[in-house]
Amino acid sequence: MEPTPAAWADADTYLADLLVGHDPDLEKVLEAQRAADMPEIEVAPLAGKLLGLVARISGARRVLEIGTLGGYSTIWLARAVGPEGRVVTIEAEADNAAVARTSIDAAGVGDRVDIRVGRGADVLPTLVGGFDLVFIDADKESNTIYLDWAAKLGHPGTVVVLDNIGRDGEIVRDDSTDPKVIGTQEGLRMLAEDPRFDATALQTVGIKGWDGIALALVV
Repeated sequence: MEPTPAAWADADTYLADLLVGHDPDLEKVLEAQRAADMPEIEVAPLAGKLLGLVARISGARRVLEIGTLGGYSTIWLARAVGPEGRVVTIEAEADNAAVARTSIDAAGVGDRVDIRVGRGADVLPTLVGGFDLVFIDADKESNTIYLDWAAKLGHPGTVVVLDNIGRDGEIVRDDSTDPKVIGTQEGLRMLAEDPRFDATALQTVGIKGWDGIALALVV
């Protein structure tokens, strides 16, 4: 089979059907996002389950998410932390946060989720630390700001997941003028050079195209 975007998407769909399956609550999240004309930039189903598994494997009980959108990844994380866990999620757009609140409550995990509305750079300094996992999926131009706060609000052993690091392969270009690419490069460089982190990254292909995640440990 030729390695084309269509083939990537077909393989992604096959794996999601096999390993994630039908999830009415999550499917309703996507329906609500579409009804609200929100961008379809939530994590793919396989990535959502990966987040949940990482949270469970690490034993995370306090999770920080930067970039709520419609609450799709938030629900995965809230399920993973269990009834005694908590997820604090930050969303810059009040309308998005309202859609997310409805979907998260409908999924039965609303009591575990605290949605903070505002720009990440403004909200993060108001939070109390001690987070076990930080998922960063917001404006790429602010990646270094978010990573700095992930270290400050975490502890040795905190897991940090930085989304959308592939940028269709544009991360290798040193002449890029795309702010998202530049922000991604700066975030990756910070993970490589900042002694607070030990990190790696994986590029991915699938229904979201050519992308990837960085995975780091606060040391």
